[in-house]
Amino acid sequence: MISIIIPTYNNLSYLKKCIDSINKNSFYKNEILVHINQGNDGTIDYIKDTNIKFTYSSKNIGLCLACNKISKKSEFDLILYSHDDMYFLPNWDKILIEKVKEIKTKKFYLSSIMINGDPMLRGHLNLNAGDTIDNFNEKYLLENYKKLEHPDFDGSTWAPHLIHKELWEKVGGFSEEFSPGAGSDPDLNMKLWNEGVRIFKCLNQSRVYHFGSITIRKKGNNEFKKNQGSKANKIFLLKWGFSIRFFKKYYLKSHYIHNENLTEPKKGISFYIDLFKDKVALIYYKIISKGPK
Repeated sequence: MISIIIPTYNNLSYLKKCIDSINKNSFYKNEILVHINQGNDGTIDYIKDTNIKFTYSSKNIGLCLACNKISKKSEFDLILYSHDDMYFLPNWDKILIEKVKEIKTKKFYLSSIMINGDPMLRGHLNLNAGDTIDNFNEKYLLENYKKLEHPDFDGSTWAPHLIHKELWEKVGGFSEEFSPGAGSDPDLNMKLWNEGVRIFKCLNQSRVYHFGSITIRKKGNNEFKKNQGSKANKIFLLKWGFSIRFFKKYYLKSHYIHNENLTEPKKGISFYIDLFKDKVALIYYKIISKGPK
């Protein structure tokens, strides 16, 4: 069974739907754990009434600190990180656990595939079952999500992701220098890569519907999101010596479809050209800009 960790920030209506979908559509009786950031919208009372284990911070500490904090309460060997605005579709967990049993190793990073109602949002499948909780058509989604086709692929969709608790603890969970969260997913993947993980795979039959960065979108805070992405890229580059884009392209081979484990990057002409560009940027950030701002 799985310990599902969910950071939430004044997003009660979506959190309720997320938890409801887990309870209704899971094959196994999994464990739900929530970190409440602020929670002045009734989230605290709701979680207490459901007897779900939770941690709390009076202000928004971001997903990195939130996930690391709540994960310490997990009881199971498998940890799955989820956004609070995801709807889990039937048997999502059965597919993941079957894969874990098949690969017979603790060194893996598995993702569920995301379905979005808005094709402009990041995802791999699109089905318009609503872009907000107010126009969400759950019945339509459940009747049609299986009709969407997509193969398994390498790389990651980031959340929701499943890793072994032992591995999560060994690498220290999310790196808190990426707080509030942008860039923490590829950084976690890089840490796992350095621990010898070569199974990074998205399983298309394990599916979630994602409303898509609701906390940011509802505040109209696109500039915040943009700036966080830029800062995350700088932090990642300074930490690892190459960019997130380079890591996804040459290490994770994101969206590449094959049935074997990943291997070390092939170092051809394009590899060295892209690496050179990243090294130039690295020198710039180290000497001129003095790191991320």
